[in-house]
Amino acid sequence: MENGSIKVEGIRDESDMNKIHHALNEVWGVRGVEVSLANKMVTFSYDEKAASKVDFLQAVKDTGFAIKEE
Repeated sequence: MENGSIKVEGIRDESDMNKIHHALNEVWGVRGVEVSLANKMVTFSYDEKAASKVDFLQAVKDTGFAIKEE
């Protein structure tokens, strides 16, 4: 089990949080997702044999949000 986090630009409200949460839960291998409106941060746990962080980045981008590179 691996953990990851992504800083997401443009999260404004609970609706945005729900979109991102739903998109990440659709990625094969995800075990848990938390979206923080205050920090604009998404944290997740996943099975590294089933998915990679690239899959999560793409899922967030596909919802129309930008990733803030760290």
